[in-house]
Amino acid sequence: MTLIETNNLKSGFVILDKPSGPSSHEVTAWVKKVVGNGKAGHSGTLDPKVTGVLVIAIGKAVKLLRVFQKSDKEYICIARFTPMPKEDLIKKVFKQFVGKIQQMPPKEAAVRRKLRERQIYELKILEIQDNLVLFKVRCQHGTYIRVLVRDIARKLGVNGEMLELRRTRAGVFSEKEAITLQELVDFVSSGRLKEAIKTPLEALRHLKRITLKETAVSAICHGADLAKPGIQSFDHDITKGETIVLVTPSEELVGLAEAVKDGTEISDSKSGIVADTLCIVMDKDRYPKAWSKR
Repeated sequence: MTLIETNNLKSGFVILDKPSGPSSHEVTAWVKKVVGNGKAGHSGTLDPKVTGVLVIAIGKAVKLLRVFQKSDKEYICIARFTPMPKEDLIKKVFKQFVGKIQQMPPKEAAVRRKLRERQIYELKILEIQDNLVLFKVRCQHGTYIRVLVRDIARKLGVNGEMLELRRTRAGVFSEKEAITLQELVDFVSSGRLKEAIKTPLEALRHLKRITLKETAVSAICHGADLAKPGIQSFDHDITKGETIVLVTPSEELVGLAEAVKDGTEISDSKSGIVADTLCIVMDKDRYPKAWSKR
């Protein structure tokens, strides 16, 4: 019996405070070994030297990582500029990088190298000392902070490099919720693994919900899309195209779906598909096949 089964928990999320040194893949493999589950994956890869919030899914929660891959991120960075520009110029140029920017992924990135647009929501200078600038950036997923520093330096007309980087937030998870590798080991050794792992519903707390009728659960688990007659209740501010959580009347997570109608349309409709199923985490046979009854 694995540690995670002993704690009556087969899937969930570890919000890890990644240390400097190992790669995100190495840390994820280590977490999988510690919790004793056969599946694990992470969202939002951090370079080996970068520290901070790394969302690691275990068990069936791996299917839910798509939600976190596109979440906004927040970082604290130390950049060095040589020669050091005047402080007023630095502040002026930093402001120019708030909003939509164009970035070219670095050569070492595992993505196609083509110019792409990213959104910088906040870029705040925290401290300037000697030729170092400490700043906070809140940005769209897929933003390369190292490239951002180089682009700012180019605008300043100087050389620039990122010295240190820490991710302080990934989507809804902040560094306050993150635990270290040693803390995870301590939780396991003391039989308190549940305290270290967030349930899938906790991790998806920021998403809107649709509660299914019990008679519709099995059909959804077998791959059917959600039709209006299968809904017991729903968040009325759902917008078309957003990812939503499907739950049972007893608050069990069924899976994720994409809304094809907004809340008003769902309210007004009596039939038809309201959401396309994206992924299912519930066991197919947990609920009886209501549609096969005569």
